[in-house]
Amino acid sequence: MQVDIIKQVRDTKPLVHHLTNQVVMNFSANGLLSFGGSPIMAKAIEEAEQIAAISNAVLINIGTLTSIELESMIAAGKTANEHNIPVLLDPVGVAATSFRRKAIDKILEEVRPTVIKGNGGELASLVDITLEAKGVDSVGDGNLDEIAQKVSRKYNTAVIVTGETDVIYVDNHLIHNGTGHHYLSTITGSGCLLGSIIAACLTTKAPLKDQLITAVSFYGLSASYAANQESVRGPGSFLPVFIDSLSKMPQDLTKGE
Repeated sequence: MQVDIIKQVRDTKPLVHHLTNQVVMNFSANGLLSFGGSPIMAKAIEEAEQIAAISNAVLINIGTLTSIELESMIAAGKTANEHNIPVLLDPVGVAATSFRRKAIDKILEEVRPTVIKGNGGELASLVDITLEAKGVDSVGDGNLDEIAQKVSRKYNTAVIVTGETDVIYVDNHLIHNGTGHHYLSTITGSGCLLGSIIAACLTTKAPLKDQLITAVSFYGLSASYAANQESVRGPGSFLPVFIDSLSKMPQDLTKGE
């Protein structure tokens, strides 16, 4: 983990254009604000290109996708590519329906993501590996290392497969992250907020590998810290403390360990 990357985010407060799902907008916005970034939620086709052009990163998340929103996602993604602005693609629930799969195929035909992030079931479906999924959740076991490498090679992009152990594949390096806490899987939108944190780190002046490792490991460390506070009794009390923990520095999250 590179502490300087987190400092850069807090110094620059990067504007992250979210084209994300309706379930997690508030959670993602508050989590990113706590971390140090600046969120903007804008999905109207009339403004997608303009907002993307003035942003420091673009996040595309198809969690509650509609046909009209797909047009906005492609417009924002293409604009970001034209301005060398990083793009994170989160293919939420892509394995659930043919509509989502066709939408992701369309996005990947026209937009070059810097990073594709998703759970094992979502990313496995992108490379035609069968992995059991339940709605937007992955419930099957598989070789996540193999899935990450295949997705990376197919789409020429960095890849993060989230799970109990996160897998990062970037620049031919395979990296595993074991930080985190099981409460993350019991609250809505924890994976979506991770996408926001990664997008903010992508705006810093650091190698892509360091940006991804820092974002994912800090996120997990923040969750572990929050879960171990005396006031936390379960997922409901975990959530606000987790938001608070995202505002801390890494060294503050490990004190007393």
